[in-house]
Amino acid sequence: MFTITEKEHFSENVVRMVVEAPLIARSRKPGHFVIVRACEGGERIPLTIADADPENGTITLVIQQIGVSTRKICALKVGEALIDVVGPLGKATHIEKVGTVVCSGGGVGVAPLLPIIKAMKQAGNRVVTVLAARTKELIILEEQVAPWSDEVIIMTDDGSYGSKGLVTEGVESVIKREKVDMVVTIGPAVMMKFVSLLTQKYNVPTMCSLNTIMVDGTGMCGACRVTVDGKTKFVCIDGPEFDAHKVNFDEMIMRLKAYN
Repeated sequence: MFTITEKEHFSENVVRMVVEAPLIARSRKPGHFVIVRACEGGERIPLTIADADPENGTITLVIQQIGVSTRKICALKVGEALIDVVGPLGKATHIEKVGTVVCSGGGVGVAPLLPIIKAMKQAGNRVVTVLAARTKELIILEEQVAPWSDEVIIMTDDGSYGSKGLVTEGVESVIKREKVDMVVTIGPAVMMKFVSLLTQKYNVPTMCSLNTIMVDGTGMCGACRVTVDGKTKFVCIDGPEFDAHKVNFDEMIMRLKAYN
């Protein structure tokens, strides 16, 4: 059993949980995810690992309540336990010193972005983090990314916090003022699409994470098929991270609508 040791509501529908999972905590790397079940007979849900504490044997998950299964998970209290947490799964993020890295996250996409920000900084990069959401209340993990970022830029659609505008405006402001060697973008598919289009214009290498399309998480269901560089890839086993400039985002966005 995987006991919940901490629980925090970021907003009405977004919950942060710290879960006991010693083996995963010791072996996880940025980019990895886990498969979680709330109870016997429960649906298997893929969730990215937002953080890990090997010493205490815990991992941090950020869950957005969307359907029945995620609501069951989010309803669990401190001291209760998830019946299954399987992982780490997926391919770890390739981390190296490249220079200046802009890490852009939208909504709950900031959760899988956090360990990448940490690792990029630890590798000796200058890290500029751009966090974006519709409103101030939906900005998450700002305090956690700040110690690992040389600068944090906040963008909100309504201007209630930081600067008013889209994530692309925040990313472009950095590209225009200094040399950017790499961009990492994680968030809604449409957000990643437009960040990719922007960075293509400036010829900046860009990595995206397509975890939002995963269902089974082991390559069995085929639901996470995406076209990358003209070839079919499975996000859960070939990714979840890919060269954003090679991803067919229009196809991915169309397929995501099937789950509506």
